[in-house]
This record gives sequence, C-alpha cells and structure tokens, in this order.
Amino acid sequence: MGASLSNLSEVTNGSTIGPGLGDIPESCVACVFLYLTPPEICNLARLNRAFRGAASSDAVWESKLPSNYQDLLDLLPPERYQNLSKKDIYALLSRPVPFDGGNKVEVWLDRITGRICMSISAKAMAITGIDDRRYWNWIPTEESRFNVVAYLQQIWWFEVDGMVKFPFPADIYTLTFRLHLGRFYKRLGRRTCSFEHTHGWGVKPVRFEMSTSDGQQATHEFCLDEHGFIDVSGHRKRGCWIEYKVGEFLVDKSGSATEIRFSMKQIDCTHSKGGLCVDSVFIVPSILKDRKK
Repeated sequence: MGASLSNLSEVTNGSTIGPGLGDIPESCVACVFLYLTPPEICNLARLNRAFRGAASSDAVWESKLPSNYQDLLDLLPPERYQNLSKKDIYALLSRPVPFDGGNKVEVWLDRITGRICMSISAKAMAITGIDDRRYWNWIPTEESRFNVVAYLQQIWWFEVDGMVKFPFPADIYTLTFRLHLGRFYKRLGRRTCSFEHTHGWGVKPVRFEMSTSDGQQATHEFCLDEHGFIDVSGHRKRGCWIEYKVGEFLVDKSGSATEIRFSMKQIDCTHSKGGLCVDSVFIVPSILKDRKK
C-alpha cells in the first residue's frame, strides 16, 4: 500500500509534480484512520510525519476503544494507566486484564476490532468432587491461558457450574466451553496423549446450559466421544482442544452489568465417565467467532 501511495508524487528532472503524501493535512489523515483497523493504522504510521501524527491522535484511538473501557481500566492499579495516551491505553487493554483480582477471570480487547472478550478459568467454577483427588486433579500446562486445567479421572455425577457479572458493551456474544478428551503430556519434547481414563462420554450426551439476568437462555447437548475418535464431520475429538458452543446472548444496552450463569452436566449415574480436561469458558463477540471460522 505504501508503494502505491508513493506514486501520488511523481519526480521529473528533479522536480516534484503534483501533490505528495506530505501535503495531506494531518486532520484529513485522522479522518481516514477512523475507518481503519488498529493494525492498518500502525502500518500506515510509517509513511511520513503526518501519518505518524494522525496515528497517535487521541481522537482516533478513542473511537477504537469500547464505550466502557474505563471499567476495564478500573480493574488495574491507577499508576498503570495514568498519563497514558489513548493509543497506549488500547495497547494496554489488548493484553489480558485480571477481572477477579487474581488469575481466574481475564478480559481483553480484540486487537483488530476493539471488542471485549472474556475467559473464565476452571478454577473459578464450582466442580462436583473437585477437592477429592480420587476424581479430579489440577494439571499445570502451557496449553491453557491460565496455566492449569482440571483433569477428571473418573466420576459418576459430573457437574460444572459458573457465574460471571460484567458490564459488557452492547453486542451479541457467544459462550463456549473449552474441553479436551484424554490426558496430554510431553515425552522427549513431543506432545502425546493418554486415553487410559477416557470413557463414558459416548453413552449419553453432556447437557450445556446458559442463562442471563435479563431472561435469555440457551441449551445444547453434545456427545463428547461420539463415534470414538472421530465425530460425524470427520474431525478428531480425542486428543484435541474443542470449544463447545452453549449459546448466544444479546446485550442491547451498554452501561449496566449482565450476569451470566453457565453449566455442563452429565448426572446419569448408570455409568461412570472420565478422562476429560476442563480448561475454561470463553465469552466472545459472535462476529469474532464467525471471522475465525
């Protein structure tokens, strides 16, 4: 893009004919930047002084921040964001921000769209039998953004519940559970999986539920181990992280907090089940899920 823009200025016999990039007022460049994504703005900032100035404009980056970005800043110590430009605030909030004062819930801005995303660790959920090592263990791993996942060896009553309350901006959001069949580990530097405890997930489906404080509800059922290693669409189900979509919810008004409750359960005690890793729940704007697909 930089090469094509440079052609606006032609040089003949050492003299410049026609306008060049340096002649574009910084205010005009800033108006154009309002319609571009942050990565595009950062790339164009390298062209000349006017573009660099416009790319640092608070007015430009204010338009990229969500309406409630101050709620995210309030989660951080004031000294981390005081005296920062709007561009630096955008960069700061594009990194995970702890929501619960610890490391169980994180919120962040999508770098391209500036939309708010959230991830909730299994540590923040109520899991039946989690304190009994005969059933569950916590496994440290780099494959989770929280560096730990809950691993189920065997249980009859399987139930995981969670709740979060947050002032999401107006948008449509998708809630998913991130799960993994089998226990993974590294051997000689290579990732491998053990399915020693993996059983019971193809007998009956797991029920996923979601509800919001304004009455929205969604329910889905999935057989986590249907057809053994491969699902009906031909994708591997064992040994891979899979996000199971629970449902979508609409936030039509920014400013007020929305409470979301979610769960997954398989409480048919006619058979046991095991060999499952529970990582986290993601709440992401639906448009980002569609873009990823």
